[in-house]
Amino acid sequence: KETLEVAVVGKYVDLHDSYMSVKEALTHAGLYNDRKIEIRWVGSEDIETDGPDSHLSNVSGIVVPGGFGYRGVEGMIEAVRYSRENQIPYLGLCLGMQVMVIEAARNLLGKKDANSTEFDQDTDNPVIDLMPDQIGITDKGGTMRLGVYPCEIIGEGVTSRAYGGSDNVVSERHRH
Repeated sequence: KETLEVAVVGKYVDLHDSYMSVKEALTHAGLYNDRKIEIRWVGSEDIETDGPDSHLSNVSGIVVPGGFGYRGVEGMIEAVRYSRENQIPYLGLCLGMQVMVIEAARNLLGKKDANSTEFDQDTDNPVIDLMPDQIGITDKGGTMRLGVYPCEIIGEGVTSRAYGGSDNVVSERHRH
């Protein structure tokens, strides 16, 4: 059975149980695909300090899970850049998706100060913004929307095609 090493880059990697659902999902994906998954736990602050090469070389994939607060975010953004430039499959969950958007805006669109308004209220290039019902909430850990949000898809682009192109309203759960 082939072994694939996957890096999980996050803020709390010393607390593996914080990412139990990610660990189990990777394990089950490996079982389904007849692969053994080895997880390389990488602290996003370690990437900020050391750069991505020493932590992410030779991995088969990179997962950046959710988290709250700005600590370690620049390391996650570097993990995204490394993944994109080295053509390593990347999965961003919640905050991991947000940093992917920030990285693309900074490095593909040239918006060097692109950021989330959650981290920088004064950025000239806000590419992620809080939803109106989340504004003013400072303790984000227990405030995630429970249930779905009717999300209207406008136009016939990639998102519309991803959802089958028939409905213009889909039910999703988003914080940003």
